[in-house]
Amino acid sequence: MDIKELLDQLNHSDECSYIEAKKGSAIDRSIMETVCAFSNEPGLGGGYILLGVEEETQSLFPSYINSGVSDPDKLQLDLSSQCASMFNTAIRPQIDVENIGGKNIIKVFIPEAAEGTKPIYFQKDGLPRGAYRRIGSSDQRCTDDDLLIFFQKEETFDSSIVHDASWDDISEDSIALYRKLREKVNPYAEELQYNDKDLLYSLGCAKKIEGKYYPTHAGLLLFGSRIAHRRLLPMVRVDYIRVPGNEWVEDPDNRFTTIDMRGSLLEMVQRVFSQITDDLPKGFLLPEGELQAESVGLPSRVLREAIVNALIHRSYREHQPIQIIRYGNRLEIKNPGFSLKPEDHLGEPGSKNRNPNIAAVFHETNLAETKGSGINTMRKLMEKANLLPPTFESDHSRNTFTARLLLHHFLGTDDLEWLSGFDSYGLSENQKRGLILVKEMGAVDNSTYRQTNNIDTLRASAELRDLSKKELLSPKGKGRATYYVPGNRLNTLPQAPSTPLPELSTPPPELSTPPPGITTPPPGITRPLKARVPQEILERISQLGARVHDESLIKGIVSDMCAESYFKAAEIAELLEKREDYIKRKYLSTMIDSGELRYKFPDMLNHPEQAYISTKKITS
Repeated sequence: MDIKELLDQLNHSDECSYIEAKKGSAIDRSIMETVCAFSNEPGLGGGYILLGVEEETQSLFPSYINSGVSDPDKLQLDLSSQCASMFNTAIRPQIDVENIGGKNIIKVFIPEAAEGTKPIYFQKDGLPRGAYRRIGSSDQRCTDDDLLIFFQKEETFDSSIVHDASWDDISEDSIALYRKLREKVNPYAEELQYNDKDLLYSLGCAKKIEGKYYPTHAGLLLFGSRIAHRRLLPMVRVDYIRVPGNEWVEDPDNRFTTIDMRGSLLEMVQRVFSQITDDLPKGFLLPEGELQAESVGLPSRVLREAIVNALIHRSYREHQPIQIIRYGNRLEIKNPGFSLKPEDHLGEPGSKNRNPNIAAVFHETNLAETKGSGINTMRKLMEKANLLPPTFESDHSRNTFTARLLLHHFLGTDDLEWLSGFDSYGLSENQKRGLILVKEMGAVDNSTYRQTNNIDTLRASAELRDLSKKELLSPKGKGRATYYVPGNRLNTLPQAPSTPLPELSTPPPELSTPPPGITTPPPGITRPLKARVPQEILERISQLGARVHDESLIKGIVSDMCAESYFKAAEIAELLEKREDYIKRKYLSTMIDSGELRYKFPDMLNHPEQAYISTKKITS
């Protein structure tokens, strides 16, 4: 691609997986991280870096402009020198300089490294921290799970032996269940003739050392007893959480109920499935084998596939449970471990397995789809049931994957009546779905819009911009963090012209007595910020010095402040007399990661009303 094509692409869809724009005043660490990420990302084919291009943020729709570089010769020399010396393997960039409008722009193409040389990493940092991947439009530091992609011969986590585990931790009932499920698929399968120990050995679920059999992580997860799971894998469980309303902890006095489930993964599929379907309203439950286009329920096969995907693909390195959250209008399944498959390729044939031994057992027992077709099947079944398609979010930086199943029938009677107010706008079916998403979720971003309508990033960006121009949506954030909330004309439905009211023939009478004083604030009016904070906490804040080095002191104040109600980052910063970005980076982000705080809108981190609440009361 030439520079003009790259600039056009930037202004249509912003930075993406293969284009990065930089001011280019110097060759700094961030540029070299992008070089490393482009070199490593499997199947990307490399990527372009434009130096001398900046984003103009003052306009309604920010665009990229040619700012130029002052010394292109020095920048080229610095870049080529650092590419040759900073990494474990020398990288040879392709560099071109072009003068556009009297200003120089440098186009750098970084080719994808050959398979045998990956991962490329900063020599001084080593592995895995020194290696980067290109995830969407960002450069993400590699983790141990990423290294599995590069080192295909490395032992996977599920094939490693569990410390302190023995054959006594294996459940005979789980082995019997496997034999029963496998026999239904293939009654003549060779492994059915093996004894229990040889069976697990053949499945990669046990290893033989000096004549003794020891369970691997796959063996313990698939065939371990509940006692063994609690003792050796205490955080490997599924938490089913029922939340009243459509927001996380919407009512502080009626928070949620939780059911914890643990045990053999083969048993967990049916147990978790039954727990959720028993809890869903009857109108949403559709028995297996009775799928009809006119059905009004969540297809059971979709729910089962979502549960199986979470159990197969989660990262068992992470000491966190799978969370299945039942809101009033949707199910969210959150599991530790980002998708090894790029988000844009979800639903395409082929899969990448973090836990190949576990996946093989699920496939052989017919509990999981084969050849990576599960997500595509879910989308088709949801569409057939007249439900909005599922959406998926893979967060590499937080190492999580979220599947969302909206229990909302697309273009039902209420939707058609609501959308009729926008007939004059000539909306496409995609845009109607987008407005319904915003109505249900409060906001939408490019990824969710793209997945819901099964379109590419460029088209999604164009359709969202069109909704913004029509003032039905309003963009927030910038760059890759852009999301959309209801616009002025979405908040106020268009009304048909009405006959004006006649003029009053006589003026209204004067009030004989003044209205009584208001003793309490009318509903909808927020109390002053400091009035929402207990006096004891305000006194603790007043005693803080200008420079506080004890982070635990600040975190304690924030945790106690948010114990009973939500506070926005700007409000917390105002009370602490610090900058909002500093408070977010230094305290709020780390407290979210450690589980001390929770988001009000966990499914849309950049939500305009995002706020934080302490987990103290939640977990008590």
